[in-house]
Amino acid sequence: MKSFKRYSTLLLFTVALLLQNRLPAQTPLIKVACIGDSVTAGYLLASPVTESYPSQLQLMLGNNYEVKNFGYSGATLLKKGHKPYYKTKECADAISFRPDIAIIHLGLNDTDPRNWPNYKEDFDADYAWLLDTLRKQNPNLKLFICRMTPIFNEHPRFKSGTRDWYWEIQSHIERIAKANQVGLIDFHEKLYARPDLFPDALHPVKEGGAFLAQIAYGNITKDFGGLILASVFTDNMVIQRHKPIVVYGTANGGENVEVFFNQQKQNVTTDEHGKWKVTFPAMAPGGPYQMTVQSKGKSIVLKNILVGDVWFCSGQSNMAFPLQKSENGMAEVKKAIANSKLRLLNWKAIQETDDMAWDSVTLAKTNQLKFFSGSWSVCDSTSARDFSAIAFYFGQNIVHEENVPIGLIQVAVGGSPIESWIDRYTLEHDDKVVDILTNWRKSDFIMPWVRERADINLKNTSNPKQRHPYGPSYNYEAGIDSFTQFPIKGVLWYQGESNAHNVSLYEYLLPVMVQSWRKSWGTDFPFYYVQLSSTDRPTWPEFREMQNRLQSHIPNSGMAISMDYGDEKNVHPIHKKEVADRLARLALHFTYKKSIVAKGPFALKAEQKKETIWISFASAKQLTTSDKKAVFGFELVTDKGQHMESEAKIVNNQVVISIPKGEKIISVLYAWKPFTVANLVNEAGLPSSTFRLEVEPLKK
Repeated sequence: MKSFKRYSTLLLFTVALLLQNRLPAQTPLIKVACIGDSVTAGYLLASPVTESYPSQLQLMLGNNYEVKNFGYSGATLLKKGHKPYYKTKECADAISFRPDIAIIHLGLNDTDPRNWPNYKEDFDADYAWLLDTLRKQNPNLKLFICRMTPIFNEHPRFKSGTRDWYWEIQSHIERIAKANQVGLIDFHEKLYARPDLFPDALHPVKEGGAFLAQIAYGNITKDFGGLILASVFTDNMVIQRHKPIVVYGTANGGENVEVFFNQQKQNVTTDEHGKWKVTFPAMAPGGPYQMTVQSKGKSIVLKNILVGDVWFCSGQSNMAFPLQKSENGMAEVKKAIANSKLRLLNWKAIQETDDMAWDSVTLAKTNQLKFFSGSWSVCDSTSARDFSAIAFYFGQNIVHEENVPIGLIQVAVGGSPIESWIDRYTLEHDDKVVDILTNWRKSDFIMPWVRERADINLKNTSNPKQRHPYGPSYNYEAGIDSFTQFPIKGVLWYQGESNAHNVSLYEYLLPVMVQSWRKSWGTDFPFYYVQLSSTDRPTWPEFREMQNRLQSHIPNSGMAISMDYGDEKNVHPIHKKEVADRLARLALHFTYKKSIVAKGPFALKAEQKKETIWISFASAKQLTTSDKKAVFGFELVTDKGQHMESEAKIVNNQVVISIPKGEKIISVLYAWKPFTVANLVNEAGLPSSTFRLEVEPLKK
């Protein structure tokens, strides 16, 4: 019995030994060092140990990784900075940790006036020292340096230097990554449009830390969520003709993406951030075509694609005004039966900006820039019903005249001011308007009605930086930015009602917006806009006159007049077809080179001749009136500021007005009533705009 027990014990020992020899050795943990300043350390977070981005990165990476936080609040990369990182215990600990992966996010504190102006020439060398020092501890170290998280305009030093020095440092960081052959992580791009996550304009909240962790996770693992096409690519889309065809999206890092289109194939490998883009040669109008995009066993097939012209249609409520509510709109909806050459992409808002408080889901999605969504549709009675009447009639007109496919993209928000449509970088770097970004809900730059409506919508929020589509840059970040890589033919714009309180500011901002959009798209596309209509609002005559002037200051632009189809009591006139036809005339003449009259009489000068004033016009072979009655709508302004309604007549294709006896006239006004029935037109029936002309004095 004893020998049997000894035998059993020996057998079990032998089996255990064999099993032990067969088991693999435990894989050592992959050590990740997160090096940085207060953003890395988790300053202002309730629990940096669990909420900082390194802590959240640990959870994402899992048990095979050991992530340690070596952040030190206030640290500078510069060795001569006011609080240099290289002197800290955190720096020494990071080096002795001998990491396998190091992520360095430094530079924010170097924007301090004690640092960058004095020691910026040392920045590249000081960064290289840190990289080399870490490499000496582990030659196989995988190094990443980071484009800095944003510093927003509320920061106290923003305009006094931080704004400009920040972007200088960003450029240095990009050069340092190339020179030292290290990876570059972009901590800036996705967070630049999320000021709501930065309560003090510098440090992100927990959700912001999650963004950083996710970005770092993607760069470490190359897992960016697999193959995804940009949202503009769907069935039934229209691709811009006669321009290189760009197809783009994201996939996991290093993956090969194949795109098949019109019997052609393009291959590309995703970059280190998971982005990819292919370009096909420009094509003539045609279709329908099919596109297939595939990678790693996943395939996306898009059907019924046309090549034609794409027009981007944007603005506020009069652009968003749906076809079904326009004059004769329902009859037009019923006729819109599968017009295969007209395609519509209605980038719909998740919530109207009407007179109600938004719920928590809407507030959260708005902050997350998930305010718009949509896909391309063939124009029919269903898709046309809620689509912009202005855009629909314009597209219908161009299809008829050009016989090419037309795609219309609608991104419009009722009540939105122009500031919401301009990108953040442009506003931040313009000293005339940068202050609009600061506490816009209390800013006199923004029309009171706009601020009051936003306050109602945002009544239920507890976040003082809650986003809203009336806020500066919001509609650009949530809407426009989704399309700027997608080639277009041109832009239609109908907006201004929510900026009519400050005419001179709008006169400055519209060219700024156009320039910023053209820069984003990389082309000087035509820009056609609608002048405000006529209604009983006191500043509108001056606003209309300003819009008329802007045609001369914005290259490749044109204005459609709408005041003769206005409504005295309603800011939303229902006559949209007539206005859309005028936009189409502009496009057909200036973009498509058709020999048609595109503009109404344009006032050139007013000259005093004896006791009369003679007004001459361009774009008018034959002046006449819309109702075939006497000319109506002119006023004379005396040297004492009195306005005198005056009879006028057409003589030798000029307008002639008699000067009342004893009066000295300094200027002439036309259609200067908020709601006007002024009736001067040219031979094509196109109206003259509201205008003001200084009277050239009597020649001696």
